[in-house]
Amino acid sequence: MIAPVSTSSSGTKGGSLFKTADGKNLFFTFALVTSLFLLWGFCNGMIDLLNKQFQVSLHINKEQSGLVQFANYLGYFLMAIPAGLIARKIGYKGGILVGLSLMAAGAFWFVHAASLGEYGAFLLGLFVIATGMTFLETIANPYTTVLGAPESGATRINIAQTMNGGGWILGPIVGSHFVFAGNKTAETGASNNAGLAMPYMGIGIAATLLLVIFALSKLPDLHAEDESKKTADQKKRLKPSGGQLAGIGLTLVIVWGLLYFFIAPILGLVWTLLNLPANLLDPTKYGLIIAAYIGSFIVVSKNWDLFRRKHFTLGIGAQFLYVAAQTGIFSFCVNYTLENYPGVTAEKAGYWLGAIGFVLFASGRLIGSIVISQFKPHLVLAAYAVINIALTAVCMGGGTLGLYAMFGTFFFMSVMYPTIFALGIRGLGDYTKLGASLIVTAIVGGAIAAPFMGHIADTHSMRTGFVVPLVCFVLIALYGLVWQKLEAKDAA
Repeated sequence: MIAPVSTSSSGTKGGSLFKTADGKNLFFTFALVTSLFLLWGFCNGMIDLLNKQFQVSLHINKEQSGLVQFANYLGYFLMAIPAGLIARKIGYKGGILVGLSLMAAGAFWFVHAASLGEYGAFLLGLFVIATGMTFLETIANPYTTVLGAPESGATRINIAQTMNGGGWILGPIVGSHFVFAGNKTAETGASNNAGLAMPYMGIGIAATLLLVIFALSKLPDLHAEDESKKTADQKKRLKPSGGQLAGIGLTLVIVWGLLYFFIAPILGLVWTLLNLPANLLDPTKYGLIIAAYIGSFIVVSKNWDLFRRKHFTLGIGAQFLYVAAQTGIFSFCVNYTLENYPGVTAEKAGYWLGAIGFVLFASGRLIGSIVISQFKPHLVLAAYAVINIALTAVCMGGGTLGLYAMFGTFFFMSVMYPTIFALGIRGLGDYTKLGASLIVTAIVGGAIAAPFMGHIADTHSMRTGFVVPLVCFVLIALYGLVWQKLEAKDAA
C-alpha cells in the first residue's frame, strides 16, 4: 500500500527527476529506496497465499485463517506512528535499517516456524515482518518525494509504486511454486508447511543484503521544503470547547463500540488458538478497548484543529474500508477460484492471483495515474468504487462470470489507497505528518475484514462473503462524491 504526495505543476525548475537544485544526482539513492518497494510488495503478495495453505496444512477454517491478515495489519496499526517518530529521531537511513532488521528477523523466524508447524509461531513471524514493513513504508514514501526536484516528486513515487506492484505480482507466482507445488500432500489434507521455508529464507537473505548495502551507503537525510516550517498562527490553534469535548467522547464511544464488535471475536479466536488462560480474556479485551479509547480521546482533543476537518477524519474511515475490501478480496482469491472454477488446483489458483490479479492491479495503477491527471481525483475514486460495487455484486452470483468479475475488482481497486490518502491529507499544513501516520493506521481494517469475511464464508459460501467488500465500496463511493464539499468547508 502506497502513500502518494499531492501533485503540482509538472515543471522541473531548479532540478530534474533525480537531481537537486544544487546539481546533486540522487538516482543511485532512489534506486536503492525503490528496491524496498519491491521487497515489501513481494511480502504482501506472499501473504495472500497463506490463508489457503494453512486451512489445509493446519486443519483450520477460513475464519481462523483470516488471522494471517490480522497479524500482518496489526503490525501496521501498532507501529505506523512510532515508526514516524523514530524516523524523526534517527533519520531516513536509521529508520530503513531498523525496518530491514525487523523484516530479516521475522523472515528467518518464519523459516523456523515452518519446522515447528504451530500457527502461533507463523503469526508471530508475520507480525514481526509487518512491523519492519511499516518502518519501510512510512519512511520510503516521503523519502522518494525529496530525491530530486520537488515538482517531480509525484513522478518518482509513481515509479516506486510500479516496482511495488511488481513485487505483488512476483510474490504469489514465486510463492505458489514453492508453497503449493512443493506441498504434494496438501490436497489430501496432510500437514506439510516445508514449502514455506524457501521463499521466506529468500526474503530474509534479501533483507539482510539490503541492510548491509544501506548501512554502507551514504544516504542524504533530505527533507521536504516545508517539513520544518511553522505556520504563523500555530500557537493559536483551535481547542475544543466543553460541548465539543463531550461530542468527541460520545463519537469515540460509538467508534470503539463498533470496532469492539469486530475485534472481540477475533481476540477470542487468537486466545483459543494460542491456548492462553481463559480467565484473562475478558480483562484483556476490556483493558485494551478502554486504553484505546483514552488514548484516542487524548490524541483527538489535543489535535482538534486537525480532527475537526471532516475530509480528513472521513478519509481515515474511507481508508479503513478500502483496506478491508482489498484484504478480503486478495486473501480469499484462491478460495473463491477453487469454489467457482471446478478442476483448478490450489497451485494454479495461486499463479492466477499473481499473473492475472496483481498484473491487473499494477497496470491499474499505471493507467489510473493517467486518468487522475485528467479528471478530478475524488470523482475518479467515486467512479471506480461504483464499478467495483457492480463487480462484487456479480461475484456474489458465483460461477465463471463471478470469477472474471473478482479479477476485475483488482484493476479498479488499484488507485483507491493512494487517492484516498492524497484526498485525506489535502491542506493539512503542519499536521500533514501526523495526518499521514493516522491514515496509515487505518489499514487495520485489513486485520478485521479477513476473519469476518472468512466467518461468512464458513457459515454460507465464499461468494456470499463478498458482501463485505461490496458494503465497503458503497461507503467509499459516498466519500468520493461528498469530498469536494467537505474540503471546501474545512478550508473556509
